[in-house]
Amino acid sequence: MTASLSIIGIHGNGGGGFRYERIRPFIPPTVRFEAPTLPGFGGEPANPSLRTLADYANWLRDRIVRNGERPVLLGHGIGGSIVLEYLQHFPETVGGVILHAPVGANLDTRFFPKLMGFEATRSFGKWLFSSRIARPVFRKMLFSESVPDDFLNRFFDEYRQCTAFSQMFDLITAEWFVGLKPVEIPAALLWGARERVLKVEQAALFREKLPRAQTVIIDEWDHFPMIEQPEDYAGKIIEISHSLLSSTPVTIA
Repeated sequence: MTASLSIIGIHGNGGGGFRYERIRPFIPPTVRFEAPTLPGFGGEPANPSLRTLADYANWLRDRIVRNGERPVLLGHGIGGSIVLEYLQHFPETVGGVILHAPVGANLDTRFFPKLMGFEATRSFGKWLFSSRIARPVFRKMLFSESVPDDFLNRFFDEYRQCTAFSQMFDLITAEWFVGLKPVEIPAALLWGARERVLKVEQAALFREKLPRAQTVIIDEWDHFPMIEQPEDYAGKIIEISHSLLSSTPVTIA
């Protein structure tokens, strides 16, 4: 069966495309869903030629554009930042975008980005996230619901393998965000009402970059619904993608 909808999921910092793995059983044959792992993430070797976010955008374009297809780009966390950069260069190649709790707003005032301004804290933070000793603590901080142990073990292990972890803090800065030009494209800003990592109040700043964006807030979601509520997540991103491509408002029951 030929897919009638294509969605490309871009992962956040510390992990790879594996973070979307739990939604795959709930993707129907009419939808092509791909989640490429960026170089330097999820065990993939780093690419020394990728020095800027524009370089990552070019890398992404070479892997998602095919046969004139215009997919919906879904970016979570720093994946949302890379999608924003992608739109600065190749907006004509996509049909719409979903930014799920993206990174970029208030980076000069939020505590965590300021803390990660130092290489020593980045290295320690990456080690700590992947440490089996600290894992029960971070599990409770990041996840509100039960997730299989084997999945979470790989989730945390990928932080230690992530050679691009520190680079992202150098590339995704307050200055970069301010310099983004608004892009007129169908877009959705997707947030969980229970989000504890990136607060939904930041959505207004992203609407300045995406004037046609609508904000979709899901009451039951925290930061990783693709892991905690994979069936619901799959259904929501498909519903939102169809609404973007048809230019109709999203209605979430």
